[in-house]
Amino acid sequence: MSISPTQSPPHRAPDHPDPAFTSPSRKSGVRPAGYSLVRIGHRASFLIHRRSVITATVLALLLAAACVCYLSLGESTVAPAEVLRVLLGQPSPDELVVGTLRLPRLVVGLLIGAAFGIAGALIQTVARNPLASPDIIGISQGATAVTVVGLTFGVTSYTVLPYFSVAGGLAAAVLVYFFAWRGGLNAIRFVLIGIGIGVALRSITQLAMTKADQHVAQQAQIWMTGSLNGRGWEEVQPLAWVLLALIPAVLWAARAQRTVSLDDGTSTALGVRLGRVRLGLVTVGVLLASVATGAAGPVDFVALLAPQTARRLTRTAQIPLLCSALIGALVVVLADLAARRLFSPTELPVGVLTAAVGAPYLIWLIIRGRTAAGKA
Repeated sequence: MSISPTQSPPHRAPDHPDPAFTSPSRKSGVRPAGYSLVRIGHRASFLIHRRSVITATVLALLLAAACVCYLSLGESTVAPAEVLRVLLGQPSPDELVVGTLRLPRLVVGLLIGAAFGIAGALIQTVARNPLASPDIIGISQGATAVTVVGLTFGVTSYTVLPYFSVAGGLAAAVLVYFFAWRGGLNAIRFVLIGIGIGVALRSITQLAMTKADQHVAQQAQIWMTGSLNGRGWEEVQPLAWVLLALIPAVLWAARAQRTVSLDDGTSTALGVRLGRVRLGLVTVGVLLASVATGAAGPVDFVALLAPQTARRLTRTAQIPLLCSALIGALVVVLADLAARRLFSPTELPVGVLTAAVGAPYLIWLIIRGRTAAGKA
C-alpha cells in the first residue's frame, strides 16, 4: 500500500475574491491518477493508492482463509467452527490439535514469510534488480554457513541459532557491499558478486557438514532445506520479539525507499544522502532475512517471488512492503500446507515446495531479462 503525505491547503477568508480559489480545477487539486485524498482533521492529509489498498485487502482475506484451512486440515480434520472457537480462546475438544500442534507452526510460517517478503523488497529496491533477493546474492548462504558451523559445534537450541544466522547474514552482506561498491552501487555488479560470495559460502557449509557427526549432519541437512516441522511456541517468542523490534525500522524503510527509487541525480538534488539510505535499507533487509532463516532455515525463492508479484498486482513504481509481506506469508502458509498433505503421512520440508515454484519463476525472469535486453 502506497501512502504519500501532502500539505493541507492554506486557510483563506470566505470573502476573498480570488476566482482560482473557487474554480473547479482548484477543488480537484493536483492529484496523480489512481490516488485518493484522505484528510485527518485540519492538520494532515494523505494520498492513498486505491489499487494498492484493494490488493492488500484481497490478500489479507486470502491469507485469513488459508490460515483457517491450514488449521483445519491434517491427519485429523477439524471443523472451521472449532478452529475459530480455539482462536477465540473458548473451550474445545480440538484445542490440543489446533492450539498446541498446528497454531505455533502456522505463526512461525506467517512471520518468516512476511519477513522474507519485506527483505526481498528492500534489497531489490536498493539493487534495482528483481534477481537481488537474499537467497540469490549470498545473504541466506551466509546465515546458513554460520548456523551449520554452530550446529557442528553442538549448538542445537532453536532460541540460540537465530543469533548465529543474523551474524552470518550480516557478515555476508558486508562482503557483498564492500566488493560491489566502486564509488556507487552498480546493480549488475551487486548481483554477480553476491552470487559468487554465495557459492563460496555454500562450500564452507558443505565443508562443515563433512566434519560434523553423522546425526548432526542429517539435522543440518533438514534445516538447510527450510522446514517448519516441530516448531512450537518456544520458537515463536524470540522470532516475534525481534520482528516487533524491527517495526520502526520497517516504517522508516517504507518512506525511505521512495527516494531511493528515483534516479541518483534527482535524489541528490532533493538532498537525500543516497549512500546512507541504501546502507540502512540493506541492513534492515539483511536483519529480516537472517532472523527468518534462523527460525526455519533458508526457505528459498519467497524473497524473490513476493516483491515482484506485489509490484505486478499493484502496478506501482516502487515495491509495496505491505503487499510483499502478505504475499510472502501466503506463499509460505500454502506451501507448508501442501508439504504436509500432498505425500501424507510423510511431511516434506516447506523449502522443497517453494523451490519447486520459485525455480521456474527465476528461469522466466532471466529469459524475460534477455528478451528485454535484445529489444533494447
